[in-house]
Amino acid sequence: MKKISLLVFVTALILSSCNNKTEEEEKNDSNTKILETELDSVSYSLGNYNAIQLQKQGLDKINSSAVEMGLNHVFNKDSLLITEEESQKILERYFGRLREEMEVEQQRIQDSISDASKKWIEERNVNEDPITTASGLQYEVHIKGKGEIHPTSTSTVKVHYTGMLTDGTIFDSSVERGQPIEFPLNGVIPGWTEGVQLMVVGDKFKFTIPGNLAYGENGMPQAGIGPNATLIFEVELLDIL
Repeated sequence: MKKISLLVFVTALILSSCNNKTEEEEKNDSNTKILETELDSVSYSLGNYNAIQLQKQGLDKINSSAVEMGLNHVFNKDSLLITEEESQKILERYFGRLREEMEVEQQRIQDSISDASKKWIEERNVNEDPITTASGLQYEVHIKGKGEIHPTSTSTVKVHYTGMLTDGTIFDSSVERGQPIEFPLNGVIPGWTEGVQLMVVGDKFKFTIPGNLAYGENGMPQAGIGPNATLIFEVELLDIL
């Protein structure tokens, strides 16, 4: 754990509370106070930002009164109920436990996604009889083109595509953008590199790509793709460049 950068958030969280106002006055202020100065805005933004970061680390609850007490004791040079050294140890122990709990939960989700993906592929094998390669890539030929040349692993190709999760959610589509894409086959996920080499110009295939041939354990969170997620791509090969 980095040396308690986590404590930064308390400064902004309580900064405007370091005074002698009554609880009722504080309540009224929280409802009516306007951020009048640059320091007001900086203080609020600091609290906002750090609170969000802490939530991302798994800390979704906090005793703000205790935070205020600790901050006031330092600023007012009062006796501390817990020493700085003890506070460091307490925070390291607590956030260490949170990290372990999050890792366990992440593994559970990953295992669940992996099991669901395998089951979905197995069901497709029974119901739709797609062609499965030795790697586990599955494909269906929707439209057969008239080309005769297959791209190689180092070819640059021009395609139209739509990418979906197994529930049908579209996460990317050149078709929707109305703009085909060009890329070298050795610069994309393994499922694409292998699958597009099976095509000729004019072909339109539907690929089912298991997680190990897609984005693996890391997934692609920004696109809504979880760890080891199975992906579906409808791909039309327009040209080999």
